[in-house]
Amino acid sequence: MTRSLPFLLHRFTLALAAVLTLAATARAADPAFALKVVTDREDALYKVGDEAAFVISVSDGEAAVTEGSVSFVVDDFLAGGKAAGLPEGKVSLGEKPVRVAVKGRAPEFLRCQVTFTPADGKPLRATASAAFSPEKIGLSLPVPDDFDEFWAGQKKQLAAVPLDPKLTAVEQADKTIECYDAQVQCMGGAPVSGYFSKPVGAKAKSLPAILWVHGAGVRSSSLGNAVKGAQAGMLSMDINAHGIPNGMPGKFYSDLSSGPLKGYNHAGRESIETIYFRGMYLQLVRAIDFLTSQPEWNGRTVAVVGHSQGGGQSLVAGGIDDRVTFIAPGVPAICDHSGQAAGRINGWPKLVPNGADGKPDPKILKAAQYVDAVNFATRCKADAIMSVGFIDAVCPPSSCYAAYNALQGKKSVINEPLMGHAAPAHIQDAFFKKILEHAKPAK
Repeated sequence: MTRSLPFLLHRFTLALAAVLTLAATARAADPAFALKVVTDREDALYKVGDEAAFVISVSDGEAAVTEGSVSFVVDDFLAGGKAAGLPEGKVSLGEKPVRVAVKGRAPEFLRCQVTFTPADGKPLRATASAAFSPEKIGLSLPVPDDFDEFWAGQKKQLAAVPLDPKLTAVEQADKTIECYDAQVQCMGGAPVSGYFSKPVGAKAKSLPAILWVHGAGVRSSSLGNAVKGAQAGMLSMDINAHGIPNGMPGKFYSDLSSGPLKGYNHAGRESIETIYFRGMYLQLVRAIDFLTSQPEWNGRTVAVVGHSQGGGQSLVAGGIDDRVTFIAPGVPAICDHSGQAAGRINGWPKLVPNGADGKPDPKILKAAQYVDAVNFATRCKADAIMSVGFIDAVCPPSSCYAAYNALQGKKSVINEPLMGHAAPAHIQDAFFKKILEHAKPAK
């Protein structure tokens, strides 16, 4: 029998509706479990000797799950693993959230890792961390006696190298600012490579300066950052971490990352003369040389901002160069390389390995002390704002606080109890707001 087109369309519509109804029913029947663990204080801050509680709950949509169980382990985040006397186990769910109590034994971060496995589903995991007197976390080893002498010698050698900047105009949409690809001579072969931007027609000695520095990896400098600073009325420069060309195709950077720059973060770590970070730090000084050589620089203000490896670089900039007046390190890396010597976990890039005896390699440990951002923090008199993620496994909060506590200037910290290794928009906004406040001319 031949069916009319309207009839066939009607049957198709009914069939489609039936499929969609079945799919919706299946989704409704499929529980959307959520596992949550938080501390009993919103800020997760306690004093040594205080008792903290990790509060664990499971929900299915808006309803609490009261059947089943959760497993948990509390470990010493500062030491990087389990420690005797800290609770762990399995607890049945009930009408009230599960509470796991711990007491702070020393300045430390205690972390609670929780797992819930639905009857017919994949395990869910959640983590929270409690800080006990983090403001008392100190240096893991003393600063080397010749630390200042070594870096003064490096800067003296750098000063003998002419800037010889090469500026190439870069097109962008905002005609109130001018932008350039900037290549500035440095020591050791690679130049300072970045984007430089400034307001058109700025008067001499009228502008503060801002330097943007990068997290780990191999990539071009960011034109967007250079533009952002200039639009806010600053001499603004964003540099990549390796002195490599900017604006190249993605394959150019991926080839470098898998080739010559693979494992750069551990390269040459056996000696301070060959360690990779030595050259990276001298590029910071040379970038500041360039910014402060501009006729528009106001002679007062230099801010350095970055996250992760860039956060570590901003700490270094503040300690190696007294022209820096403000730093904004977000979840800073390159901190507390000697942490394991004091029985605590060290930060990215885990520069110092342990030998067969379980102790830090002495040769690498010695070299690492000269590039530890914590040691530069002890020399930093610049004002500062820092962010710390309490569950950050890349740049552990203990390593960040070791640097923060060493800073000598006026400082503030954004504690994020449930944040891992991240640079979310609200922290970037808070950093830039602080920089703008700092850059305002005194009345």
